[in-house]
Amino acid sequence: MQNYKKFLLAAAVSMAFSATAMAETLKMGIEAAYPPFNNKDASGNVVGFDKDIGDALCAKMKVEKCEVYVSDWDGIIPALNAKKFDFLVSSLSITDERKQAVDFTDPYYSNKLQFIAPKATADFKTDAGYLKGKIIGAQRATLAGTYLEDKLPDTTAKLYDTQENAYLDLTSGRLDGILADKYVQYEWLKSKDGSAYEFKGDPVVESDKIGIAVRKGDPLRERLNKALAEIKADGTYKKINDKYFPFSIE
Repeated sequence: MQNYKKFLLAAAVSMAFSATAMAETLKMGIEAAYPPFNNKDASGNVVGFDKDIGDALCAKMKVEKCEVYVSDWDGIIPALNAKKFDFLVSSLSITDERKQAVDFTDPYYSNKLQFIAPKATADFKTDAGYLKGKIIGAQRATLAGTYLEDKLPDTTAKLYDTQENAYLDLTSGRLDGILADKYVQYEWLKSKDGSAYEFKGDPVVESDKIGIAVRKGDPLRERLNKALAEIKADGTYKKINDKYFPFSIE
C-alpha cells in the first residue's frame, strides 16, 4: 500500500510538472516602429519580420503562450533587464558594448548600413570630405548613429527616437540624407514618400549581425538557439524571409 501511495504521489508531481511546462508563457520585447521588421498594423497589432520570427521560435519551444511587450527603443534593453519581458527580438545589432548588458543568441539575420538621399542630389557622396557640414539623420542608440558620431565627426548627426521620425525630417527637407539599415531603407524607398529618394554609394558597414537578446546568464538563450537552428532547417525561416524580401537576409 505504501509503495502504491508513493507511486500515486510521484505520478501527481510528474503531471503537475508537465502541466506547468505546458502552460509556459514567454514575453517578447519589440519596438514596433521599424518596418518591415516590426511595426503596428491598422488595428494596432504588432506585425513584421521580428514578430514572425519570435512566434516561430515560441512554437518550436512548445511555449503555450507568447506575448508581445512594446517598448521605446531607448529603454528596450533596460526593460529586458527589469524583467518586463523575457527576450528581445527587435533587430538589435550584436555589439561589444551591448554584450556587457545582455547575452545574444546566434544571429538571426545580417544587415548593412547604407545612406539614402534625394535622387535630385546626383553628386551625393559618402566620403568624409563631401559629408562635412551635411546634416545626416539616424536613429538614436543604433549602429548607424554610432557610425556617424565616431567615423564622421565633421558631419552634423541628427538623431531620432524612431526611424519614422527621421524619414519625416528627410521628406520635409531638414536632412541631407539618412544612414540606416539597408533592408529598412529598402522597404521605405518602395513607399510613396520614399519614391523621390535612393541609395547612395556602397554600404559603409557590410556585415551587421542581428541577434535576439536575453538577460545575462539566462538559459533561455540556448533554447532560442536550438529553436532558431530548427526553423532554419525545416524551411520556416525561409518562408518568413520570403514574406518580406525577394532575397535572403540570413
